[in-house]
Amino acid sequence: MSGFSTARQKMVDGQVRPSDVTDIRILDAMLAVPREAFAPASQRALAYLDLDLDVSERASDKRYLIKPVVTAKMLQAAEIKQGDNVLVVGCATGYAAAIIAHLAGQVTATESDSSLAAKAGDVLAGLGLVNVTVRTAAAADGDPANAPYDAIILNGATEIVPDRLYSQLREGGRLICVFATTQPPRATLVTRSHGDFGNRALFDAAVPVLPGLERAAAFVF
Repeated sequence: MSGFSTARQKMVDGQVRPSDVTDIRILDAMLAVPREAFAPASQRALAYLDLDLDVSERASDKRYLIKPVVTAKMLQAAEIKQGDNVLVVGCATGYAAAIIAHLAGQVTATESDSSLAAKAGDVLAGLGLVNVTVRTAAAADGDPANAPYDAIILNGATEIVPDRLYSQLREGGRLICVFATTQPPRATLVTRSHGDFGNRALFDAAVPVLPGLERAAAFVF
């Protein structure tokens, strides 16, 4: 077993399983997907640590793969089925999209940084994950062309209510994200039923806010 394979097993056994992630499909996917492939060469030694992994190409626009445990717990709450159409928002270099590709029928992944989107597409294609399409788009916009979605997953936090993403949910669909609208930030399940939306807090989680989903600056006079 290679060093990265050993680290991947330890991540699942030491971080993910003890965090009440029991869905065997998620555990198997996390064991199958090489997280280091989605990291810059300088960050690969950190790929399996319990941290938000910086994959930024520009110092002014930070982008991350969020913590493995947070990703796993969010996906478990999403209850993704084999035939589901899923949207991943703010995919960065594509790790969460790769995990979801093992769970869903079709995955659309958006990323506002065109360079990172291109990198995500290359890595996903290199892993043979043909059911993922990567598009360059602002986080708040989603991808209405491929809606409605059975599940929408945000690879990061939001400080605003992402109404345009809500509208892209199928009836009975689920949106999972970390809401940083209050303290502490909480991973939250949003469900669409009869045209209305219900929220259920899942667990506390502090992850970086996605570009474009920041709270508007307040001006004091």
